[in-house]
Amino acid sequence: MIYSDLTSKENPIDSSLPSPEQSKRVPFGRIHSVETFGSVDGPGIRFIVFLKGCAMRCRYCHNPDTWDPQSDDLRTADEVLEQALHYRSYWGRKGGITASGGEALLQIDFLTDLFRKAKVQGVNTCLDTAARPFTRREPFFGKFQELMKYTDLVLLDIKHIDDEGHKQLTGWTNRNILDCARYLSDIGKPVWIRHVLVPGVTDDDKLLYRLRDFLKTLHNIERIEVLPYHALGVYKWDELGIPYTLRDVEPPTQERVDNAQRILNEALNPSPSKAEETPK
Repeated sequence: MIYSDLTSKENPIDSSLPSPEQSKRVPFGRIHSVETFGSVDGPGIRFIVFLKGCAMRCRYCHNPDTWDPQSDDLRTADEVLEQALHYRSYWGRKGGITASGGEALLQIDFLTDLFRKAKVQGVNTCLDTAARPFTRREPFFGKFQELMKYTDLVLLDIKHIDDEGHKQLTGWTNRNILDCARYLSDIGKPVWIRHVLVPGVTDDDKLLYRLRDFLKTLHNIERIEVLPYHALGVYKWDELGIPYTLRDVEPPTQERVDNAQRILNEALNPSPSKAEETPK
């Protein structure tokens, strides 16, 4: 989290910037971009702030330009909230602010400040995360618990239910991510589960049933979204000079998307039937 290195030799003091004393107290967000009329990242119409930085290297990522944690756009929570509130009249009863990325949890101090101030204004808050930074170790866990006080909804992206498959897809284990899902269930935090369906990677029925069985152990899921893989972000990989390893993969058919949605939605049923048993 950047509190400020704006007074270093490389960044001499600018009278338009916060004083060193203020900077020590006010966390800055490293902003990638904002979307003022988002309609898919949470309920209603959302003001979405995309934060810089992500350690995961998902093979299908459509925003690899957010991986780098550095940003020329540094803002305080007050500045982001002021901009967001200009659009409040469009939000209706369900809309609000969504923090996404990159991985928003890498900027947890800024994020907590933003959500805390948003709640003072009566604004609905939503965290879009893959939960890679989650741990029950301090100081992160205490900060995460504080963040959850001001978070209305978590959009939790579970990339792959198999740990080895998750490593091959993202470069990281999924153990702490699944633990985050369990913790959110334990505290009753409303969650929407998101799962990207990638042909040949995550669309195997056995994997889908394993994911369904895990989701059945959770008690806080409001919605499960199957997101079809697409290659719309490949041009960004090309611009950054990063090899794109899924270039020959086609989007899943609607039949496969419907199949995955049907299987995973079984996790929302309170009384599983015999037909829902996991295939051997």
